[in-house]
Amino acid sequence: MQPVDFTTLTAICSELRTSWVPARLEQIYQRDRHTLFLGLRTLDSRGWLRISWHPQAAHLCISEPPPRTPDTFTFSQQLRHQIGNLALIKIAAIAPWERVIDLQFGRRPGEPALWHLYIEVMGKYSNVILTNQEDQIVTAAHQVSSQQSSVRPIQTGQPYEIPPVLTEAIPTLGENRDRWQERIRLVPGAVKRNLLKNYRGLSSALVQAMLQRADLSPDQSTDQLTEDDWQRLFQCWQEWLQALDQERFQPAWTEQGYTVLGWGATAQVATVQELIHQYYGVQLDQLEFGQLHHQLSQKLKTLLEKLRLKAQTFQTRMEQSERADRYREQADLLMAHLHQWQPGMTTIALPDFHTGEQVTIALNPEKNAVQNAQALYKQHQKLKRAQSAVVPLLTEVNDEIHYLEQVEAAIAELTAYHTAEDLNTLKEIRDELIQQGYLASPDYQSAANPQGDTASQPYHYTSPSGLDVLVGRNNRQNDQLTFRTASDYALWFHTQEIPGSHVLLRLKPGVDPEAADLSFAADLAAFHSRARHSEQVPVIYTEPKNVYKPKGAKPGMTVYKHERVIWGQPQRIMQSLPLAQGGKLSGSDEEL
Repeated sequence: MQPVDFTTLTAICSELRTSWVPARLEQIYQRDRHTLFLGLRTLDSRGWLRISWHPQAAHLCISEPPPRTPDTFTFSQQLRHQIGNLALIKIAAIAPWERVIDLQFGRRPGEPALWHLYIEVMGKYSNVILTNQEDQIVTAAHQVSSQQSSVRPIQTGQPYEIPPVLTEAIPTLGENRDRWQERIRLVPGAVKRNLLKNYRGLSSALVQAMLQRADLSPDQSTDQLTEDDWQRLFQCWQEWLQALDQERFQPAWTEQGYTVLGWGATAQVATVQELIHQYYGVQLDQLEFGQLHHQLSQKLKTLLEKLRLKAQTFQTRMEQSERADRYREQADLLMAHLHQWQPGMTTIALPDFHTGEQVTIALNPEKNAVQNAQALYKQHQKLKRAQSAVVPLLTEVNDEIHYLEQVEAAIAELTAYHTAEDLNTLKEIRDELIQQGYLASPDYQSAANPQGDTASQPYHYTSPSGLDVLVGRNNRQNDQLTFRTASDYALWFHTQEIPGSHVLLRLKPGVDPEAADLSFAADLAAFHSRARHSEQVPVIYTEPKNVYKPKGAKPGMTVYKHERVIWGQPQRIMQSLPLAQGGKLSGSDEEL
C-alpha cells in the first residue's frame, strides 16, 4: 500500500485550505478505532473531512458521509465536548518537511485559535491529538505511556511535543546541482537508496516515479550515472520542488497506485480529495476484508470441530443405548435359570431363548443371581433413558452443524475482495454470528447496516433466455430472496442436503422456463455451494410458496415440499462465466 508522503500531504492541505477554510464544525463522528469524521459547513457547501490514523493507511481527505450507526467512542465524545460548533480557522504545518498538520479551531476567523487538533501522518506512529491554547494535551486517539516510549510519551495533561527532528538534509530550490549531486554520490550505492537516505520529505513511491520519469533504474549505482543521467534526474528534482513551492498538483492514477504530480499517469482525477478518498477507501476495505475473513473462517473451523466431536460423543452413546435390550434379555435368562447359579461365579453361560446358542453373562461374585439380574435390569433402564435424552441433543447438534456449514459455505464464496459489496456481505455474516451468540459483540457497532443503504445485494445473473437469476451471498440475502423477493412467477433452487446459496429464477407470467434456463439455475446453485468442485450435484427446485421457515429456525434454514430434482454441473459455470465468482456476468458473457 502506498503511504501518504510529505508531497501528498501538502497537496491535500493545499486543496483543503482553498475550499474548506474557514468552515463551521457541525458534527463529529468516529466510525472505528482509526477513523474520525468532521462535518464541515462553509458558505457554499457541506462536507465530511475523514481523518484516519490507521497504521498502514493514515490519511485525511473530504469523503462521503459516514454510516448511520451509533458512535460509542470516548475520543469523539471528548472532541464534541471541546471543539463542537467552533470554526476551523486554519490548516498549517507545525514545522517544515514534517508530516504533522495543525487544524486550528476558534470562535470565528481572525480570532486566536482556542484548540489545536494535530494530525500526525507517520505510518505506524500515526495519531490525532487535541491540545488547548497552551499546547497541553487534552485527549488523543492513541495515548503512549512512558513505558511504551521514553522518547515521546503522549498522555493527557502533558505538553505536546513535536516528533523528533529528522537528520536528513532539507531539499531546497536554491541548492545547486553540484552540491546536490555530491551529496547523493558521496557513498556509492543504488540511486534510489541514496536519495532516500540523504534527503527528508521523500518516499519510496515518489523516488520510484522520479527515477522512472528520468528514465533511470532504481537499482542503478550512482557511479554508473552519466552526465546526461544526472541532468535528467536533477530536472525532475527541481520539478518536484517547484510543484511543492507553487502548490501546483496533478492528481492521477498510476500503474502502481497514485500520484499528485502527474508523473506516470494512466488516468487523471479531478481533485486530490477524490483521489485519496477512493484509493484509501479501497485499501482499508481490503485490509478489513482480509482480517474479517480470516477471523470468521478460524472461528467457524473451531466451532465446527467442537460440534462434530460432540455429535460423535452423542452418536457413541446412541450406539450404546441400542444395546439396552441385550441387558434385559440377559436379565431374563438369569432369572429363568436361577438354579444354575453358584456362589462366587464371575460368568455364567446360558442358552438363548430364541436361537439356543450359549450366551455368556458377566456376574458380580459379591451378589447373588437375583441381585445380578436386578443390576442388568437397571442398566437396561438407564440406557433406555439415555437414548430418549440423547436423541433430541444429537438432532440439535446436527442442526447447528448444518447451519454453521451453511455459513462456512457463504464465507468460502468470498475468496477475495473485489467491491465494497464483498465487505458488506462479510460484515453481515459477522453480525449474524453475533446475533446467534457465536461471536462476542465488538466494542463498537458494525459499520454495515443491513436495513439501510449499505446492505449488500445478491449476485445477479441472466439465463440463456434472458431471465433474471438471483443468488444469495449470505443467510440474510437467502432469507430476503426466498421470503420477500420471490413471487408467484419464480422457481426456488438449492443443492440437495448440501450447504449452499438460495437461487431464485424469475419467470415471465404465463411462460414456462426452458430446459436451458433450469439447467443454468441448477448450475449456479451447484457452483455457489460446498460442492462447487464436483462434476455433478443434485439440486432441488420448487415454487417459493412450497418453501417454509420452521419456527425458531436460524437464518437461512428452510424446509420445502413438492420438490423436483435436477443435476447441476458447476464446471459449466466456470467455463462459460470466467468471472462468475463476482456475479458480474450474464449467461451470454456480457456485463449486466
